[in-house]
Amino acid sequence: MKKNVIIIGAAGRDFHNFHTYYRGNEDYNVLAFTAAQIPDIDGRKYPAELAGDLYPDGIPIYAEADLPKLIKELDIDDCVFSYSDVPYERVMGISAIVNAAGANFNLLGPADTMVKSTKPLIAVGAVRTGCGKSQTSRKVIEYLMAKGLKVVAVRHPMPYGNLVEQAVQRFASVADLAKHKCTVEEMEEYEPHVVRGNVIYAGVDYEAILRAAENDPDGCDVVLWDGGNNDFPFYKPDLNMTVVDPHRPGHELKYYPGEVTLRLADVAIINKMDTADNDAIQTVRENIDKVAPNAIVVDAASPIKVDNPEVIKGKRVLVIEDGPTLTHGEMKLGAGTVAAKKYGAAELVDPRPFVVGKLADTFKIYPNIGILLPAMGYSEQQLKDLETTINNTDCDAVVIGTPIDLQRILKINKPSTRVYYDLQEIGEPTLEGILTDFVNEQGLDK
Repeated sequence: MKKNVIIIGAAGRDFHNFHTYYRGNEDYNVLAFTAAQIPDIDGRKYPAELAGDLYPDGIPIYAEADLPKLIKELDIDDCVFSYSDVPYERVMGISAIVNAAGANFNLLGPADTMVKSTKPLIAVGAVRTGCGKSQTSRKVIEYLMAKGLKVVAVRHPMPYGNLVEQAVQRFASVADLAKHKCTVEEMEEYEPHVVRGNVIYAGVDYEAILRAAENDPDGCDVVLWDGGNNDFPFYKPDLNMTVVDPHRPGHELKYYPGEVTLRLADVAIINKMDTADNDAIQTVRENIDKVAPNAIVVDAASPIKVDNPEVIKGKRVLVIEDGPTLTHGEMKLGAGTVAAKKYGAAELVDPRPFVVGKLADTFKIYPNIGILLPAMGYSEQQLKDLETTINNTDCDAVVIGTPIDLQRILKINKPSTRVYYDLQEIGEPTLEGILTDFVNEQGLDK
């Protein structure tokens, strides 16, 4: 008898788990996805064009809050938890809901979900959102390009629009961001690559994406998996790097699937050491040794610089940070906050009295954001609300701590400056040395 299944997700890992394990598998009948974490992604349907022959009508997507009712109404056997950056307590809380409604609670692992590449593949992941995966990925690509290698990046999914149109996406220029109707959250991940001349792929169907990346028209010697949240890779890596964050010591052992990602690490990178407490760094170092004792540990910093320090010095500033890092990433500060303090801001202005529309909802859902403004832009309306909130806020200047230039897509009516940060290794070992060994082992030295 077929087992009836619900995949519990957030428009990313859930679709990948479906593709790699359930699509075309006649032992199962996936009757629904549920959606959480990202605004306005429920109420859609996973399209028949991507779902395969067993699902000619597609698969409906419901809000996660409907889970107990769906289990009973659809006579569900298995619920498969399939999203990331979730505290263990929350994961097991959902398990309790599922079990109490009568169904099994499952987690799929790497053996059933990792796709093998025909090219050497490096994966960069992290134990939480906001640890510094993006600057690590950029640094890895820079080192490999300096060795004359063609590197194609593949980014963890963020398919918030038309899923059929987003099945396989290629980004080689800033114009491609508009072509694919990217949200702010997507641009934050793709733009830093393309402005450096890198090609990056993303989308929905990650085996098809991998095959396209391997055969990129500009060439491909190495595929780099640029992970999302704290998920483990969709692809089987030949070298697996995991970034840890001493600003959140202990989180590396408390969030799903961040601990999985750390335990899989060949290389563990302790980032942000320039702005973290020594005790916190030691906690992280001890936890790496506990669960990944064979990992090479790289010490690193993410030094901050800005376009115009005079915009900050002595001013009352509004700090805008990366949205997911502040929301489900639970960070209390980011690059913008560090820059504001470093360059002498007189005060960080609280945006909460000035928020409008969907941004007000974000602060209700995540009340611990505090006096920082998350750069939420999952929809046109959210983007308008973000612009209005910035322009309404009673401040002297704006510090933009997001990975993209918000001034390019928003009209900001105050002086503003953008924050930049890149990974910088401290001492030995270095990523360059590790990657030199990788290139030699893979026979890529040219």
